[in-house]
Amino acid sequence: MNICLVRHGETAWTLTGQHTGLTDLGLTAHGEDESRALAPRLRALAFTRVLVSPRLRARQTCALAGFGAASEIEPDLSEWDYGRYEGRTSADIRQENPEWNIWRDGCPGGESPLDVSARADRLISRLGTVQGTVALFSHGQFGAALAVRWIGLALVEGQHFALHTASVSELGMDPHHQDRHTIELWNEHPTLSADPPPV
Repeated sequence: MNICLVRHGETAWTLTGQHTGLTDLGLTAHGEDESRALAPRLRALAFTRVLVSPRLRARQTCALAGFGAASEIEPDLSEWDYGRYEGRTSADIRQENPEWNIWRDGCPGGESPLDVSARADRLISRLGTVQGTVALFSHGQFGAALAVRWIGLALVEGQHFALHTASVSELGMDPHHQDRHTIELWNEHPTLSADPPPV
């Protein structure tokens, strides 16, 4: 089993650096173009399942990449619940809490690192029963959380795994050591062409 992890395309808040958890923003025009550019890259992978976060930005990315009809909503792919930090930037939060690190401290009124780690582990456990290549359309911080838990690292290490908008990453297994999970590809970004790719 292999996992193709896709982060959603650009939104207004990814441009400003505002934490976007439950706020259901759609893609910008550029984010739509980024998502369409994923289609040729992903089409050849022959997914056995396509799972998508319930958030609009992830569903739009999935649809524009050509997989909307085949997709299933997976609530565990949702972005971190930022609670009272929803819509705020890290710089703004650190003005009142200079030592704050989401990967260590979580969010008041939202999810803790333990919550997010447990959610990632639960999803990984369920994915272990799936054969073939699975596409996951998700988010920046939860995608990083999923990757570090996939390879057995503590959630706090997710701070070192930035994901760009409309990027493709691949999580796999060492063919000679089936108990060893690997990161096969990280943060690949398909090039936008002047003409939109065929869908």
